[in-house]
Amino acid sequence: MRAIWKGAVSFGLVNVPVRLYSATENHDVQFRQVHEKDGGRIRYQRVCSIDGEEVPYADIAKGYETADGRMVVLTEQDLKGLPSRSSKEISIEKFVPTEQIDPLLFDRSYYLEPDKSALKPYVLLRDALEKADRMALVTVSIRSRMTLAVLRVREGVIVLQTLLWADEVRAADFEVLGEETHATARELAMAASLVDSLAGDYEPDEFEDDYAGAVEALVAAKIEGGELTAPVASVEEETEVVDLLAALQRSVDAAKAARRDAASADVAAAAQEDGRPEPAKRAKAKKKAS
Repeated sequence: MRAIWKGAVSFGLVNVPVRLYSATENHDVQFRQVHEKDGGRIRYQRVCSIDGEEVPYADIAKGYETADGRMVVLTEQDLKGLPSRSSKEISIEKFVPTEQIDPLLFDRSYYLEPDKSALKPYVLLRDALEKADRMALVTVSIRSRMTLAVLRVREGVIVLQTLLWADEVRAADFEVLGEETHATARELAMAASLVDSLAGDYEPDEFEDDYAGAVEALVAAKIEGGELTAPVASVEEETEVVDLLAALQRSVDAAKAARRDAASADVAAAAQEDGRPEPAKRAKAKKKAS
Protein backbone atom coordinates (compact mmCIF):
# COMPACT_ATOMS: atom_id res chain seq x y z
CA MET A 1 0.00 0.00 0.00
CA ARG A 2 1.08 3.57 -0.62
CA ALA A 3 0.37 6.36 1.86
CA ILE A 4 -2.03 8.99 0.55
CA TRP A 5 -1.49 11.49 3.39
CA LYS A 6 1.08 12.21 6.08
CA GLY A 7 0.50 14.16 9.26
CA ALA A 8 0.09 13.74 13.00
CA VAL A 9 -2.63 12.94 15.51
CA SER A 10 -2.86 15.68 18.14
CA PHE A 11 -3.57 13.91 21.43
CA GLY A 12 -3.48 16.49 24.23
CA LEU A 13 0.12 17.68 24.35
CA VAL A 14 1.29 14.63 22.38
CA ASN A 15 1.67 14.54 18.61
CA VAL A 16 1.71 11.12 16.95
CA PRO A 17 3.18 11.22 13.41
CA VAL A 18 1.15 8.90 11.18
CA ARG A 19 0.63 7.91 7.57
CA LEU A 20 -2.83 7.43 6.07
CA TYR A 21 -3.71 4.44 3.88
CA SER A 22 -7.00 3.66 2.16
CA ALA A 23 -8.55 0.75 4.05
CA THR A 24 -10.87 -0.40 1.26
CA GLU A 25 -10.75 -0.98 -2.50
CA ASN A 26 -13.44 -1.37 -5.12
CA HIS A 27 -13.66 -4.75 -6.84
CA ASP A 28 -16.71 -3.96 -8.95
CA VAL A 29 -16.50 -5.25 -12.52
CA GLN A 30 -15.67 -2.34 -14.83
CA PHE A 31 -17.01 -2.32 -18.38
CA ARG A 32 -16.14 -0.02 -21.29
CA GLN A 33 -18.73 1.37 -23.67
CA VAL A 34 -17.79 0.10 -27.14
CA HIS A 35 -19.16 -0.11 -30.66
CA GLU A 36 -20.70 -3.58 -30.91
CA LYS A 37 -19.67 -3.98 -34.56
CA ASP A 38 -15.90 -3.50 -34.18
CA GLY A 39 -15.21 -3.09 -30.43
CA GLY A 40 -14.07 0.52 -30.82
CA ARG A 41 -14.16 2.65 -27.65
CA ILE A 42 -16.98 5.19 -27.42
CA ARG A 43 -15.59 8.65 -26.75
CA TYR A 44 -17.43 11.71 -25.53
CA GLN A 45 -16.75 15.30 -26.50
CA ARG A 46 -17.09 18.34 -24.25
CA VAL A 47 -19.62 20.34 -26.25
CA CYS A 48 -21.17 23.66 -25.23
CA SER A 49 -24.98 23.42 -25.06
CA ILE A 50 -25.35 26.96 -26.43
CA ASP A 51 -23.08 27.24 -29.47
CA GLY A 52 -22.57 23.49 -30.06
CA GLU A 53 -18.77 23.85 -30.24
CA GLU A 54 -16.28 21.55 -28.53
CA VAL A 55 -14.70 23.24 -25.50
CA PRO A 56 -11.03 22.65 -24.53
CA TYR A 57 -10.19 21.97 -20.89
CA ALA A 58 -8.50 25.38 -20.59
CA ASP A 59 -11.85 27.11 -21.20
CA ILE A 60 -13.90 25.00 -18.76
CA ALA A 61 -14.92 26.67 -15.49
CA LYS A 62 -17.10 25.63 -12.55
CA GLY A 63 -20.74 26.67 -12.59
CA TYR A 64 -23.36 26.75 -9.83
CA GLU A 65 -26.91 26.24 -11.08
CA THR A 66 -29.63 28.14 -9.23
CA ALA A 67 -33.05 26.72 -8.43
CA ASP A 68 -34.59 28.51 -11.43
CA GLY A 69 -32.03 27.07 -13.87
CA ARG A 70 -29.71 30.07 -14.21
CA MET A 71 -25.95 29.55 -14.02
CA VAL A 72 -23.38 31.37 -11.89
CA VAL A 73 -19.86 30.98 -13.30
CA LEU A 74 -17.12 30.70 -10.66
CA THR A 75 -13.52 31.48 -11.61
CA GLU A 76 -10.38 30.09 -10.01
CA GLN A 77 -9.93 33.48 -8.32
CA ASP A 78 -13.40 33.17 -6.79
CA LEU A 79 -12.65 29.69 -5.45
CA LYS A 80 -9.37 30.83 -3.87
CA GLY A 81 -11.38 33.04 -1.52
CA LEU A 82 -13.40 30.12 -0.12
CA PRO A 83 -12.55 28.73 3.34
CA SER A 84 -10.19 25.79 3.02
CA ARG A 85 -7.48 24.34 5.20
CA SER A 86 -4.53 22.14 4.37
CA SER A 87 -3.52 21.28 7.91
CA LYS A 88 -1.43 18.16 8.45
CA GLU A 89 -2.98 17.53 11.84
CA ILE A 90 -5.69 15.15 12.99
CA SER A 91 -7.05 17.10 15.94
CA ILE A 92 -8.99 15.17 18.59
CA GLU A 93 -11.97 17.29 19.66
CA LYS A 94 -13.61 14.89 22.14
CA PHE A 95 -14.13 11.23 22.99
CA VAL A 96 -17.73 10.17 22.40
CA PRO A 97 -19.62 6.95 23.24
CA THR A 98 -19.51 4.49 20.34
CA GLU A 99 -23.29 4.06 20.24
CA GLN A 100 -23.80 7.80 19.59
CA ILE A 101 -22.28 7.58 16.10
CA ASP A 102 -24.89 6.31 13.66
CA PRO A 103 -23.23 3.94 11.13
CA LEU A 104 -25.19 5.79 8.45
CA LEU A 105 -22.78 8.71 8.93
CA PHE A 106 -19.67 6.69 8.06
CA ASP A 107 -18.14 7.64 4.71
CA ARG A 108 -14.59 6.43 3.92
CA SER A 109 -12.17 4.34 5.96
CA TYR A 110 -8.40 4.70 6.33
CA TYR A 111 -5.70 2.91 8.32
CA LEU A 112 -3.30 4.96 10.44
CA GLU A 113 0.28 3.71 10.58
CA PRO A 114 2.65 5.30 13.12
CA ASP A 115 6.22 6.35 12.46
CA LYS A 116 8.73 4.06 14.16
CA SER A 117 9.64 6.88 16.53
CA ALA A 118 5.97 7.34 17.51
CA LEU A 119 5.08 3.72 18.26
CA LYS A 120 4.67 4.21 22.02
CA PRO A 121 2.23 7.17 21.92
CA TYR A 122 0.32 5.43 19.10
CA VAL A 123 -0.12 2.32 21.24
CA LEU A 124 -1.13 4.51 24.18
CA LEU A 125 -3.90 6.14 22.14
CA ARG A 126 -5.02 2.78 20.73
CA ASP A 127 -5.24 1.12 24.13
CA ALA A 128 -7.00 4.15 25.66
CA LEU A 129 -9.66 4.02 22.94
CA GLU A 130 -10.25 0.31 23.47
CA LYS A 131 -10.44 0.60 27.24
CA ALA A 132 -12.84 3.56 27.20
CA ASP A 133 -15.09 1.95 24.54
CA ARG A 134 -15.34 5.35 22.89
CA MET A 135 -14.50 6.88 19.54
CA ALA A 136 -12.31 9.94 19.16
CA LEU A 137 -14.18 12.65 17.24
CA VAL A 138 -11.59 14.50 15.14
CA THR A 139 -11.27 17.16 12.47
CA VAL A 140 -8.94 16.48 9.56
CA SER A 141 -8.11 18.16 6.27
CA ILE A 142 -7.79 15.70 3.39
CA ARG A 143 -7.38 17.21 -0.10
CA SER A 144 -7.72 20.76 1.28
CA ARG A 145 -11.24 20.42 2.70
CA MET A 146 -11.87 20.11 6.41
CA THR A 147 -14.10 17.25 7.47
CA LEU A 148 -15.26 15.42 10.58
CA ALA A 149 -14.04 11.90 11.30
CA VAL A 150 -13.71 9.38 14.08
CA LEU A 151 -10.83 7.24 15.30
CA ARG A 152 -11.59 3.70 16.39
CA VAL A 153 -9.61 0.48 16.78
CA ARG A 154 -9.87 -2.52 14.45
CA GLU A 155 -7.65 -5.56 14.93
CA GLY A 156 -5.00 -3.59 16.77
CA VAL A 157 -4.84 -0.75 14.22
CA ILE A 158 -6.33 2.72 14.59
CA VAL A 159 -8.84 3.38 11.81
CA LEU A 160 -9.92 6.84 10.71
CA GLN A 161 -13.43 7.00 9.25
CA THR A 162 -14.64 10.24 7.73
CA LEU A 163 -18.19 11.27 8.55
CA LEU A 164 -20.95 12.79 6.46
CA TRP A 165 -22.23 16.14 7.67
CA ALA A 166 -25.60 16.00 9.42
CA ASP A 167 -27.42 17.71 6.53
CA GLU A 168 -26.07 15.11 4.07
CA VAL A 169 -28.26 12.37 5.58
CA ARG A 170 -31.76 12.32 4.15
CA ALA A 171 -34.75 12.11 6.43
CA ALA A 172 -36.74 8.86 6.15
CA ASP A 173 -40.13 10.50 5.65
CA PHE A 174 -42.62 7.80 4.58
CA GLU A 175 -46.30 8.47 5.21
CA VAL A 176 -47.22 4.81 5.27
CA LEU A 177 -44.94 4.26 8.29
CA GLY A 178 -46.60 7.08 10.18
CA GLU A 179 -49.61 4.95 10.95
CA GLU A 180 -49.83 3.30 14.35
CA THR A 181 -49.38 -0.27 13.11
CA HIS A 182 -47.59 -2.92 15.14
CA ALA A 183 -47.19 -6.68 14.99
CA THR A 184 -49.37 -8.83 17.20
CA ALA A 185 -47.87 -10.86 20.03
CA ARG A 186 -48.35 -14.10 18.05
CA GLU A 187 -46.71 -12.65 14.91
CA LEU A 188 -43.83 -11.33 16.96
CA ALA A 189 -43.29 -14.72 18.61
CA MET A 190 -43.18 -16.45 15.21
CA ALA A 191 -40.71 -13.84 13.90
CA ALA A 192 -38.54 -14.34 16.97
CA SER A 193 -38.55 -18.09 16.35
CA LEU A 194 -37.41 -17.51 12.76
CA VAL A 195 -34.64 -15.20 13.95
CA ASP A 196 -33.44 -17.86 16.37
CA SER A 197 -33.43 -20.53 13.64
CA LEU A 198 -31.21 -18.32 11.42
CA ALA A 199 -28.99 -16.98 14.18
CA GLY A 200 -25.22 -17.20 13.62
CA ASP A 201 -21.95 -15.31 13.53
CA TYR A 202 -20.75 -13.09 10.73
CA GLU A 203 -17.93 -14.71 8.79
CA PRO A 204 -16.79 -12.40 5.95
CA ASP A 205 -15.15 -15.23 3.96
CA GLU A 206 -18.43 -17.14 3.95
CA PHE A 207 -19.81 -14.86 1.23
CA GLU A 208 -18.36 -13.95 -2.15
CA ASP A 209 -19.26 -11.85 -5.17
CA ASP A 210 -20.61 -14.52 -7.54
CA TYR A 211 -21.38 -11.90 -10.22
CA ALA A 212 -17.74 -10.80 -10.53
CA GLY A 213 -16.62 -14.44 -10.69
CA ALA A 214 -19.16 -15.23 -13.41
CA VAL A 215 -18.04 -12.23 -15.50
CA GLU A 216 -14.38 -13.26 -15.20
CA ALA A 217 -15.24 -16.82 -16.28
CA LEU A 218 -17.26 -15.51 -19.24
CA VAL A 219 -14.40 -13.25 -20.37
CA ALA A 220 -11.86 -16.07 -19.99
CA ALA A 221 -14.06 -18.35 -22.15
CA LYS A 222 -14.31 -15.72 -24.89
CA ILE A 223 -10.54 -15.17 -24.84
CA GLU A 224 -9.94 -18.90 -25.10
CA GLY A 225 -12.37 -19.07 -28.02
CA GLY A 226 -10.52 -16.29 -29.85
CA GLU A 227 -13.36 -13.77 -29.53
CA LEU A 228 -11.03 -10.79 -29.27
CA THR A 229 -10.83 -7.48 -31.08
CA ALA A 230 -7.32 -6.31 -31.91
CA PRO A 231 -6.57 -2.76 -30.75
CA VAL A 232 -6.89 -0.35 -33.68
CA ALA A 233 -5.87 3.31 -33.61
CA SER A 234 -8.95 5.51 -33.69
CA VAL A 235 -9.58 7.96 -36.53
CA GLU A 236 -9.02 10.87 -34.17
CA GLU A 237 -5.65 9.49 -33.06
CA GLU A 238 -4.49 8.95 -36.68
CA THR A 239 -5.57 12.46 -37.64
CA GLU A 240 -3.67 13.90 -34.70
CA VAL A 241 -0.49 12.05 -35.79
CA VAL A 242 -0.84 13.27 -39.37
CA ASP A 243 -1.49 16.81 -38.20
CA LEU A 244 1.56 16.64 -35.97
CA LEU A 245 3.80 15.45 -38.82
CA ALA A 246 2.43 18.16 -41.10
CA ALA A 247 3.05 20.78 -38.43
CA LEU A 248 6.62 19.55 -37.96
CA GLN A 249 7.23 19.67 -41.74
CA ARG A 250 5.89 23.22 -41.89
CA SER A 251 8.19 24.17 -39.04
CA VAL A 252 11.21 22.68 -40.86
CA ASP A 253 10.29 24.48 -44.10
CA ALA A 254 9.85 27.76 -42.25
CA ALA A 255 13.21 27.36 -40.53
CA LYS A 256 14.94 26.70 -43.88
CA ALA A 257 13.28 29.70 -45.48
CA ALA A 258 14.29 31.87 -42.53
CA ARG A 259 17.91 30.73 -42.90
CA ARG A 260 17.88 31.50 -46.65
CA ASP A 261 16.46 34.97 -46.03
CA ALA A 262 19.03 35.61 -43.34
CA ALA A 263 21.87 34.51 -45.65
CA SER A 264 20.62 36.76 -48.47
CA ALA A 265 20.38 39.69 -46.08
CA ASP A 266 23.95 39.11 -44.90
CA VAL A 267 25.28 39.07 -48.50
CA ALA A 268 23.39 42.27 -49.35
CA ALA A 269 24.69 43.99 -46.22
CA ALA A 270 28.26 42.96 -47.01
CA ALA A 271 27.97 44.25 -50.60
CA GLN A 272 26.69 47.62 -49.41
CA GLU A 273 29.61 47.97 -47.01
CA ASP A 274 32.12 47.26 -49.87
CA GLY A 275 30.38 49.71 -52.23
CA ARG A 276 29.60 46.90 -54.70
CA PRO A 277 26.14 46.52 -56.26
CA GLU A 278 23.87 43.85 -54.75
CA PRO A 279 23.87 40.42 -56.48
CA ALA A 280 20.51 41.05 -58.15
CA LYS A 281 21.69 44.39 -59.56
CA ARG A 282 24.93 42.82 -60.85
CA ALA A 283 22.95 40.16 -62.68
CA LYS A 284 20.85 42.82 -64.41
CA ALA A 285 24.04 44.73 -65.45
CA LYS A 286 25.48 41.57 -67.03
CA LYS A 287 22.30 41.06 -69.05
CA LYS A 288 22.53 44.60 -70.47
CA ALA A 289 26.19 44.19 -71.38
CA SER A 290 25.49 40.96 -73.24
